[in-house]
Amino acid sequence: MKINIGQKEIIHFIGMGGIGMSGLAQIMKIMGFKVQGSDISTNKNIENCKGLGIKFFLGQKKKNIKDATILVKSSAIKNNNQEIVEAKKRKLPIYERVEMLSNIVSLKKNIIVSGSHGKTTTTSLVSKILIESKLDPTIINGGVINSIKNNAKHGKGEWAVLEADESDGSFLRLPFNYSIVTNIDKEHIDFYKSFKNLENYFIKFINKTPPIGKCIICIDDKNIKKLKKKVKTKNILTYGFNSLSDYQIIKPKYNMNYCKFDLVVKNFLGKKMIIKNIVLNLIGKHNILNSVAAISVCLNLGIKIKIIKKALLKFTGVQRRMTKIFEMNDNEFYDDYAHHPTEIYSVLEGIKKVASKKRITSIFQPHRFSRVDLLKKEFSRSFKYSDRVVLCPIYAAGEKINKNFNLLKFGKMISENSNVDVIIIKNEEDLKNFLRKNLIRNEMIIGMGAGSISNWMRNLKKTL
Repeated sequence: MKINIGQKEIIHFIGMGGIGMSGLAQIMKIMGFKVQGSDISTNKNIENCKGLGIKFFLGQKKKNIKDATILVKSSAIKNNNQEIVEAKKRKLPIYERVEMLSNIVSLKKNIIVSGSHGKTTTTSLVSKILIESKLDPTIINGGVINSIKNNAKHGKGEWAVLEADESDGSFLRLPFNYSIVTNIDKEHIDFYKSFKNLENYFIKFINKTPPIGKCIICIDDKNIKKLKKKVKTKNILTYGFNSLSDYQIIKPKYNMNYCKFDLVVKNFLGKKMIIKNIVLNLIGKHNILNSVAAISVCLNLGIKIKIIKKALLKFTGVQRRMTKIFEMNDNEFYDDYAHHPTEIYSVLEGIKKVASKKRITSIFQPHRFSRVDLLKKEFSRSFKYSDRVVLCPIYAAGEKINKNFNLLKFGKMISENSNVDVIIIKNEEDLKNFLRKNLIRNEMIIGMGAGSISNWMRNLKKTL
């Protein structure tokens, strides 16, 4: 859908604090559009927008849009929102974020990163390689890339790298030349209603691959491997540790601060090739997979191996992906976004491989009652590599609080199925008191979740 936007239009973003909304708002501001936005609270994304001179309204009221001529809304915004009601009354055009994003990037060559887990890191790795290659990409990511201190960047080059949100099916509406599917897991079933429907969306996404493009998929993932048989397009490349992969990882070595591996490329310009001694400035098997997805795309763009290896070595990560926030009494404190069983298991497995002598304390804040209810068995098995789990109350994230949910039973299930000590706390103050009394030395304390746990972890530095 083509959206005609003149430079005199005033574009108002409802829910601008969201990572995707803030990124798009910043890109459009840099492109010369008049942009403003609102949200019910402020955060770092809002501060980044304000830093570019984007006007921000705290709270969502009809008076905020008195000068606006176009509205862009987050998928989380309801139809009874005051700004939406007023815009309809004034017959202003209202667009979903993905509609505006698709319109803005339609003149670029696009690399879209999708999948249930690993999207943000993979998008960041592709972006870093393109930046090192002097291709000056436009970037809209689902997390803050440490090297650019933002989740968005407007580049003058012909390529755009975008993290595609599959939570509401909107990823099907983005145009692309190359795409990556990292994995497919039981996520966002509230929207899809069944796992089969989720799979069907990904089949449609892969089948959208243009004749001169490629879709790069991880066949280590059992769901993708199964789904591959149902896909019609032949423009697919595979990656993984699996010996059948087009890009096969061999000889992985894990260290506390990095990973090292070789990569067998089965058919590169008609020949087999082995890329030796690739060093990635991240830890964990899952991050090796993310990096190989990025390598696969960039080799197909014609980027030299020397530049790719240099970019991976220089990569400084993404905020809230095993971010070390401080150290105290030989104890290290980390902040991580993991809020799904697969993500939790991958993070803890990666740490245990390289820090087996350290005691690992996972501070877990479950995110959404619906997610925990759907995946409680999977959650209960995901802490096997932790020595103890501090279980926080569920962060509802706008959902209605389920008064029938029993946190004690959930804690017992984690204890039994992961064979780990579980401590249940009621609030942030309880967390501080528990850590003051129970931390000794040589521990790794990892806050995990998509809610307020990040702030709780960062506040510990002042209070412990």
